Amino acid sequence: MPIADFLLTATFTAPQTIWTNPALMLWMLPLAASIALIYKAMKLRTITPANFIKEAGILFASIVVLITLIILALYALAWLITE
Repeated sequence: MPIADFLLTATFTAPQTIWTNPALMLWMLPLAASIALIYKAMKLRTITPANFIKEAGILFASIVVLITLIILALYALAWLITE
């Protein structure tokens, strides 16, 4: 096995620390946008620019709203448990 393979697998042996704060939650936006664009590019039968932008925008907004509601519900649940 080449040295590069050992170095690549060695990077996965220690867990990566991921901090959770409001500023880091903004990384959700490009992720949701890419998911919406790729999903709609695969699922629309005929793609016109106006229809594609509208459908991807609606999906993006629904993903962001749903994830925000889930975050708020989990935050409230954690607050109720710890108080």
